[in-house]
Amino acid sequence: MKDLSQLREEIDKIDREVLALLNRRAKLAQEVGEIKKREGLPFYVPGREAKILSKLEEINQGPLPAESVRAIFREIISACRALEEPTKVAYLGPKATFTHLAALKQFGSSSDLRPMDSIGEVFNEVEKGRVDYGVVPIENSIEGVVNYTIDMFFDTDLKICGEIFVPVNLHLMSKESELSQIKKVYSHRHAIAQARKWISEYLPKVDIEEVSSTSKAAELASQEPNTAAIASEAAAYLYDLSILARNIQELSRNFTRFLVIGKEDSEFPSGRDKTSIMFSTKHVAGSLFKALQPFAIYDVNLSKIESRPTKKRPWEYVFFVDIEGHRKNERVAKALKELQSNTTFFKILGSYPAGFKE
Repeated sequence: MKDLSQLREEIDKIDREVLALLNRRAKLAQEVGEIKKREGLPFYVPGREAKILSKLEEINQGPLPAESVRAIFREIISACRALEEPTKVAYLGPKATFTHLAALKQFGSSSDLRPMDSIGEVFNEVEKGRVDYGVVPIENSIEGVVNYTIDMFFDTDLKICGEIFVPVNLHLMSKESELSQIKKVYSHRHAIAQARKWISEYLPKVDIEEVSSTSKAAELASQEPNTAAIASEAAAYLYDLSILARNIQELSRNFTRFLVIGKEDSEFPSGRDKTSIMFSTKHVAGSLFKALQPFAIYDVNLSKIESRPTKKRPWEYVFFVDIEGHRKNERVAKALKELQSNTTFFKILGSYPAGFKE
């Protein structure tokens, strides 16, 4: 049996080999970057990256779990992509919000991540070309859709080129060391709603104040005595707060879904894709049924459908729909073509690799 020093020597040797391989990969990435630059090709190709991660997950024999393999290689890809050209990404800020975590999860820490004050500002930065991509929330598994994000797609030509699922793990954090010292709790209204049961049981007499984000709540708690925040673990690290209670959200399987927006969607299928569309129909009986019927005929699954008022005429609606499959898939393409013939307004928002729920 090997002793501790022998095991450490083996680990050190492997680390040197891994480092050499990483630098070989980085040099190849630089050569790829030169070709892309010369031919005017995009540096970030979500379908390609999704295929890489899926293949690695498929051949992984452990003991590293799949989510760890994805996280490690996401950072490797991010660092190599930064050698080609750093990817500029706008996201709904501030730092340490769940949108920030989503941007890190998708693009890695080597990317140029820029916090914005609003969803509209994220869209605007991408449209103006000041950043390459944007990350915005679209829905929470408990609180439902973010209507403002859906509405922005109605008036923009931007595409959806990726999606990210982030588990909502909420913690109570403070500069104080005991729950009995807490007189006020700050957080975003969604986080407060998701932790209401825990608050009622353990902090029934404290004042609750809504603020613009969980990160802002953590910032306030770091400045004011006898206060706490409900926020992410990243916010606790950023503002040097102690976590007094972990995972105080009511449901353990609570996710927020985020979209990556850009000027182009994922042109080539990854093998595990979604397509999002918007459409309107005539305001007559059976029009929505006729519009959606092709999906049943061609066996294409709809994973989501939402309606939003167009804000142009009373009682006129636009439907936001997520479809399983890429727009270039034969069955999906046929269903979309027939759908379009039964609509008054039709728009493909993009095809993109489906996100992972970890």
